[in-house]
Amino acid sequence: MSNVEDQFEDEANEQANKNPVRARMREMETEIKALREKAAEAVTLQRELAFSKAGIPMEAPMAKYFVKAYDGEITTEAIRKAAEEANLIQTQAPVASTQEQQAWARMQKSSAAGDTSEPLIDWNVRLAQAKNSDEVMQILAQVRTETQT
Repeated sequence: MSNVEDQFEDEANEQANKNPVRARMREMETEIKALREKAAEAVTLQRELAFSKAGIPMEAPMAKYFVKAYDGEITTEAIRKAAEEANLIQTQAPVASTQEQQAWARMQKSSAAGDTSEPLIDWNVRLAQAKNSDEVMQILAQVRTETQT
């Protein structure tokens, strides 16, 4: 058997030596074939990624048919819209980010606090309206307690 293999290798080497252009063309043809296979694989993977990003459940039987038959634009929004039209996925309401939720909570809390708080006291007016020294002392005591808390 090794004689047969050696014989074929010798013939290939002889042909390469006879016509190096043809040998190089064969190499290029095999390279082109391998590159085309890789490009097709990359396109398939890119398509699968787009469907995954769109939220299509790839393990669902209907999703397999949808992915195979989809011929629209390969963008997340377009795929999601088509999947919603096909009732493959549910329409999603926009979800606010946690930062937005926290900001809304702070704003609601501050507005509620403003509604329930007492109006500011003008201590100068109260002191001016005091009728005797006892009232002045009571007002000063209130000022001290409020500034300490």
